[in-house]
Parts: sequence; C-alpha cells; structure tokens
Amino acid sequence: MSKSHDSFGTKSTLSVSGDTYQIAHLPALEKRGHNLSRLPYSIRILLENLLRREDGDVVPAKDIEAVINWNPKKDPDTEIQFMPARVILQDFTGVPAVVDLAAMRDAMKKLGGNPDKINPQQPVQLVIDHSVQVDLFGTPSSFQQNVEIEYQRNRERYEFLKWGQQAFENFEVVPPGAGIVHQVNLEKLASVVMTRKDGWAVPDTVVGTDSHTTMINGLAVLGWGVGGIEAEAAMLGQPVSMLLPQVVGFELNGRLAEGATATDLVLTVTQMLRKKGVVGKFVEFYGKGLEHLSLADRATIANMAPEYGATCGIFAPDKQTMAYLQLSGRSPKQLALIEAYMKHQGLWWTPDWPTPEFSDTLSLDLGSVKPSLAGPKRPQDRIELTDMKAQWKKDLPGLKDAALKVAAKAPSGTVADGKITGKTDDGVSVELGKDQFTLTDGAVVIAAITSCTNTSNPSVMIGAGLLAKKAHEKGLTTKPWVKTSLAPGSQVVTDYLTAAKLMPHLEALRFHLVGYGCTTCIGNSGPLPPVVGEAVDHGQLVATSVLSGNRNFEGRVNPQVRANYLASPPLVVAYAIAGTVNIDLSKEPLGKGSDGKDVFLKDIWPSSQEITEAMKGAIKSEMFVTRYAKVFEGEAQWQALKAPTGSTFSWNDKSTYVQNPPYFDGITKTPPPVKDITSARVLAYLGDSITTDHISPAGSIKADSPAGKYLQDNGVKPADFNQYGTRRGNHQVMMRGTFANTRIKNRLVPHIEGGYTKHLPSGAELSIYDAAMKYKSEGVATVIFAGKEYGSGSSRDWAAKGPMLQGVSAVIAESFERIHRSNLVGMGILPLEFLPGQTAESLGLTGTEVVSIAGIADGVKNGFAKGRELTVVAKGDAGEKTFKAKVRIDTPQEIKYYQNGGILSFVLRQLAES
Repeated sequence: MSKSHDSFGTKSTLSVSGDTYQIAHLPALEKRGHNLSRLPYSIRILLENLLRREDGDVVPAKDIEAVINWNPKKDPDTEIQFMPARVILQDFTGVPAVVDLAAMRDAMKKLGGNPDKINPQQPVQLVIDHSVQVDLFGTPSSFQQNVEIEYQRNRERYEFLKWGQQAFENFEVVPPGAGIVHQVNLEKLASVVMTRKDGWAVPDTVVGTDSHTTMINGLAVLGWGVGGIEAEAAMLGQPVSMLLPQVVGFELNGRLAEGATATDLVLTVTQMLRKKGVVGKFVEFYGKGLEHLSLADRATIANMAPEYGATCGIFAPDKQTMAYLQLSGRSPKQLALIEAYMKHQGLWWTPDWPTPEFSDTLSLDLGSVKPSLAGPKRPQDRIELTDMKAQWKKDLPGLKDAALKVAAKAPSGTVADGKITGKTDDGVSVELGKDQFTLTDGAVVIAAITSCTNTSNPSVMIGAGLLAKKAHEKGLTTKPWVKTSLAPGSQVVTDYLTAAKLMPHLEALRFHLVGYGCTTCIGNSGPLPPVVGEAVDHGQLVATSVLSGNRNFEGRVNPQVRANYLASPPLVVAYAIAGTVNIDLSKEPLGKGSDGKDVFLKDIWPSSQEITEAMKGAIKSEMFVTRYAKVFEGEAQWQALKAPTGSTFSWNDKSTYVQNPPYFDGITKTPPPVKDITSARVLAYLGDSITTDHISPAGSIKADSPAGKYLQDNGVKPADFNQYGTRRGNHQVMMRGTFANTRIKNRLVPHIEGGYTKHLPSGAELSIYDAAMKYKSEGVATVIFAGKEYGSGSSRDWAAKGPMLQGVSAVIAESFERIHRSNLVGMGILPLEFLPGQTAESLGLTGTEVVSIAGIADGVKNGFAKGRELTVVAKGDAGEKTFKAKVRIDTPQEIKYYQNGGILSFVLRQLAES
C-alpha cells in the first residue's frame, strides 16, 4: 500500500461536539500563498479529495499543484484520480452491477485468486425504485395492486439482491417502496460531511449509476452519474480517472415571479446551458438569488444536469442547506459537524462570498422565468405556455408523417374496457365504459406526476394538490382517455399531501397513488387502456403525454405515444383536465364548471402565498424521521423473500432474469495484444441524438422482437415479459434488446422504423441482433456510424455492454455524450469522432462499405504519443475513401482499460495479482 504524504501541510484536526476528527485543512494553503477564494466550490472539493489521499503514486504532488493552480480558461488536459466517498445504485443498473460482481467472484476462483477480494471497498447503497410500473391507475387500490404485481414480476431479481445484501460487505439495499433513489439520497442517505472508521471527516462525494445522481448537488454534495462499469470499479477501490474540468458559473438573481415554478426555472436553465454548451463541464450556481431558492428548488435544478449536458450542477452549502437537513431529520450532532466543517474549510456560502473565477458565466433574473413545457422529444426544447398551441401545430406535420409510416391496425372489436365505434376526419370514435368521445391528434393519453425532478419539491407537489382542489370544487374532472398517475419520490410526499387535505381532491381527478418509484419518466408508464391504445393504432394518431419528468426522448414514455412534454405537476393536472395539448391554456377554458360557466387555468392556479401557507401547516420533520427509521428493513413482502446464502452465487440456468454473463469467458492473467480493426461491416448507420434509450431501451418488450422470441422460447408468456430494464441481469435478453427501440432509424434500411439492418454483402434485411450474430459467426467485426450526441440520455451500461456482446468493435460518431463514451471504453469498444466539419454523409459514406481502422495497436502501445488521429479506410462499390478520425480514449487509465478489453477485466487482473 502506498504511503500517505502531506507535501502541502494540510493534515490537521477539527473538534466538534466533543469529538475530534482528522481533516485536510484547506485554509492551510492560504498560509503558503495560495488564494483559494478564486477556486469554485466544486474545485475545492476535488482539491480536498487529492490532498487527503496524496501518496506520491496514484495521487502525486503535481496533481494537487495542478488543482491549486487551476486555470479556468484552459482546455482540460490534466488527469486526476478522484475517489468518491460512496457509490449509489438504482436497481435497473444495480442488478447488473451485482451480477458482474458475482461473476467476478467466479472468475477470480478460475484465476486462482481469493473470491472474497471481490467486495465493495467503499460504502455502496442500492435503492430499488425502477421496477414499479403503472399497471393499475385511477382507483384507491391502484397502489397495492401495483406493488403485488411488482413483486410477482421481480421476485427473482429481488431474491438476488437480497443475496447480495448478505454476501457483500459495505453494501446496503433500500427495498422497494421507499421512494426514488435520488430523493431517498437527498432525504436520508447523504450526510454532506462523512465520518470514516479511520477517524477522518470528509466531504460526502458520490458517483451513481443513474445520470440524475447530480440531484444531490443541490445539497452541496459533489457527485455525478457514471456507467455501471465505472461504478463497479469505484466500488472495488479504483479511482475515477477524470480530466480536471472547466467550471461554468451560473449567476441567479431576483426571485421567481407569481405563477412560475421550479420546473419552469429548470426548463429555462436547461435551454440556456444547452445553448451555451457545457458537455463535460461542471456548472456551479451562485448569486444573490440563492437566498430565495429553497433546497428543493436547487435539487430540481441540479437533477437535470444530464439534460443540460453538464457533469454536475452544484450549489455551495448555506443556511438553506442546514434548514433542509434539519427538516429532513438529520441528527443535531450531524448538523453541528456539517456547519462547523464547512465554515472551518472556507466552503460556506454567504451573499457576500467572493465570486470565484469561472471558465465562463451566464446570468438569469429569476423574475423573468415564464410557465413552460418542453418537448416533444427533447428536454432542452422549451416552449412557453402561451406558445404551446402554436408550437404544437408547427410540430404536428412531422410527427404525423412518422405516424402514417406505421400501417393502421384494424380494431379487434369490443375489448375489455370498450370499443371503437368509427373513424372520422378528426380522429377515432370510442366508447370507454359510460363515456363516448373522439380521440384526435394531440390527445393527452398519459398525465403523470412522476420522477425525481419534481416529486422532491414540496412547492410544486402542494401546488398540484391545490390546483386539483380548486378544479374539483368547481366541478371539473379529467378526460376519460387520460391515464393519470401519482408516483411520488418518497412516502413523505403523500404524508404532507394528506396532512394538507389535498389527497382527496387529487383522487377525485383520478390522480391516485400508483407507487413510490421512478415510473413514467423511465418508460414504466404501463400499457394504455386497451381501447385507447387500439384507437391510437387504428387512427395512426399522434398521441401525447404530459409528465413532470426530466426525460421525453422518442419511444421512452410509451411506444404508442409519439409526443411527450415535460411540465410542472400543476400543469400535468391542468392538461389532464383539458385532455389535449392543442389548446392555449392562457386564453382557452379548461372546461365548464358545475355551474355551466367556463373555467380557465388562471381561475384555479394557486398563488405563491397559498402554496407557502399549505406547506407550513403540512410538512413536519417527524414525517421524515418516521418514514426513514427502518428504511433498510423493507415492508412485509421484502422480509418474506427467501434469498440464497453463501459468498458465491448459485446460478440458475433456467432463470430469465439473472444469468452469469460471458465477459470473463477464457480470461487469462495477461491481456492479449491489441489489434487494428480490419474488414469490418457497418451494423447500423444512425443519425443525430441517438440516446441510450435507442441503443438499449428500458421499456416494453415486443412479442415479435428477438428478446420477446427468446423469452417465449424459454416459457415466458408475453403478459409476463416485464420491461427491458428489469431484465438487465440477463445478458441473453439485453443483447437481443440492443438497438431494438421501436423508434430507431437505421439508414441502411430507411424504409423501416425500428431495430433492423441490412446484412452485407447478402443484402438480407434482419433484426440488428440477428445480423450481429450472423456477422459474429462469419468472423466479421462490426462498427457503428452515427451523428452528434451519440449516447445521450441515461447512464445506461447496457448501451455499451449490448453492442460489445453483439460484436461491435468501434463507434464512429460526430460527438459523444460524456458517460456513454466512457462506458464504450469500459467495455473495450473504440470511440472515434469524425474530424470537425466532417460527417459520414459529407464523406459520402453509405454504410455498405468494408471498414478498416489503422493505428490502434501502435497508439495504445505508445499512449497515443504521436497523436490521437487514426486512419479509417472505407471500401465500397463507389471506390475507396480514406479519412482521419479522432480516437476518444481520453486518459492513460482508459488506455489500460481498453488494452484489457474493458474495465472489469482490468480490475479483475489487478486484484488477482495482489
């Protein structure tokens, strides 16, 4: 083990409440002539991390000097080794992480090592929150029925996680039903300042396998999302290799105007930062407007860092931080430590705090924020509420063209809940129970109060309840074709909605509780009511959803819904009442009240004062204390699960949920030499903004898809398929689901929408999975061509694992999303970027070429000392095209990962040698 160093004389002690802790004292650097006030808060946290861990090897003094002398204008080129204090997982990404750890234990045995070395070296917390689905809605029993279905579907996964809870040290599991991982993190798990067994007090820092891990930045905790692969390495004691980032300062002034919500604010911030361009950068919020932003408002802004493209979006600690920590039930001892530590370290924000140096800055007057939505496909495409109807009319033709490309389906007759009675020029006539209506383009078929972004924020949740109350009292109701749902981020939400006497009014509008977890925002919206779904397909309609989420990418929310709009919870309720997005809510009535008079949105919109008064009377600290007292024990269903025991897992070959992955098949103690890529074929030729949802969908599994056929071949009925996200512990399902999104468009088969391609040179049109397997059997490597922002969206490790198992050797794109680029390297896939000004199209590539990439082996061997441009040769019917592409293996540590065929094999070999 490397010896600890203290080259900068910062190791000191801090006494608080009778306890003494070791610390790396940042102000000690001031005595050496270093001006720390010029450094942003986030850079100071990185500095503390390195000072404390200086060893002359992993953390040499020169790296610390680089952070002290951080140049805000410099392009990032300094690699540092960051070690987060803990790792947080959700179950979609957590299950494969635990599967990989279990597989590594087996592989360690085969290499002659001790399997118990495969054990988290850092505290790891896994919150099961992504598996609940909105199957039932709109009734008092919806919640309980959804819970029962969740356990029926996921019993194998939950038993596996319960095994992991006893098999691994430093591993805690929060069972289903506690809430969304990021809100549980905010309300309970985050400590802001951690105390360690070795006597140190350190800033709470975290990496997580969900891109919205950044929500904790609102609580002054530095953290961000990483791929499951990188998280596993951090769990096993490997530092996170990163480039010392640029930091963009975002100044907030004033306060929100009447009628504007935190959701409107974050949509505005997202639009501004996307326009500015902050991919790979830290964003830090400052300014006197912070005095008027609650912690929940800050968390809402921090949460959407992936949507605005930043690594993190952080706030320094202040009195608002302490007020929230006290409200959420943190102990007096912990509160005293946090305040004392942050003030002692010069990390405490006040309105007169000197403004640090930033790489760039933006400014926003909070009073200028307007009520908004975002959509229909991207969270940065903000639309002011007053412009919504006009923008819908502009967007509809393109959406309709896509809908018309899918053949209309004939109605099946009477289904369980109604029947289609005809087709009109406007839409499809439907009977649903006692209701008769015409479903048209723009119909809101899903209205969901969902996701971590807003259900962590009492102001918008109470606001939604008050709007529902006023609407109910005026006699308004939601349209019968709207699938409504309330999925709070924690159990505390329903406690305070009940205390405020607002739940009955939400329920009167059919916003019944459906579950405590991440539902519609990740594709767990469940099926549409059968007759509504048939009407959409029969009429080739452009159905819409309005959700209080952070993601609205194509095909994500529901495969039958083409246009999805992000909005505040009060607006979700309003659009459920209106039943369509083809309406100007600033001018047109929502409907008629019980007195026969028109009711407008302004008539039922709650004032800021009403919201504040309702919050004061309803939210109590005792709610948090009570709800989280036994958070790791789980409800009766969890406690009744019978999980296997032992240090290694007994794999069940018949399981369709958990299988031993083949990553370590044939692994040797030393990696084979890296080779150039020769005579590869293009598996898919994709456009811009290909998200991880396109590459590895998390939603429903179609019966006629490769994954659906596999499940049926293994005795699983379509009704029991569950979601792709819940099957991530089975590589057989996930590699078949790779590139299987129903909305993906592959230019090799432009006439087909969905996961298909052309096998070459045969010309056969096959599913991408079937073509990939055919290429593998032929010994042919494959590559992907793509446009800008390849891999944006969730930090989904299967978007890299799936292509690797399909045999993809390289992805050549115009640009990559940060986490996905890292994940590709982590699975041994080469990420390459077209040079500026060049694209696959501009180079005349058709995707039918034979592709070779030279210089890989030599570059890896010499650390790309001769430059990072590789030569690509594409031979096709039109001749040979040669061009340069930039390799995006960004750090020396990533070179080692690629050399080993991925990060997991690298870590395994390292541990086997130790």
